[in-house]
Amino acid sequence: MIYALFAIGAGVSIVVARIINSNLADKIGVFQGTFFNYVIGLLFSSIFLFLSTETFNISSQILITVPFWAYLGGLVGVVVVAMSNIVTPKVSTFYLTLIIFIGQLLAGIIIDYYTLSLISKGKIIGGLLVIVGLTYNLTIDKKQLDENKL
Repeated sequence: MIYALFAIGAGVSIVVARIINSNLADKIGVFQGTFFNYVIGLLFSSIFLFLSTETFNISSQILITVPFWAYLGGLVGVVVVAMSNIVTPKVSTFYLTLIIFIGQLLAGIIIDYYTLSLISKGKIIGGLLVIVGLTYNLTIDKKQLDENKL
């Protein structure tokens, strides 16, 4: 149960961080906003590491055994933050969250297929239902918007 609460908290923090980062990018620029997002992140990661029971004693022998692609998380994160800084002001938070969820679901299905040789029919059906629901909701919102303009 505690892990489910942590996952919900992580989801909420992602939406809040996306809005905060977008507001910063609106004031100082997309890539400068992304840069400061990671500088502040590095600062707080360092503080958390210092205050934790973990120590920073990773040997170079361990570092060279890690596959190269495992170090690309930061690069992917920069791309995600920069893209979010561009898109967030143009799409409602609700729709953006759903669209990102669809992208995550699609990526999860593809990764599961290539790493586990497995495709879950339930995930595909769930993803299609989310897409249908999103399309339906967008259609209703557009009709209401058009009616309000008249």
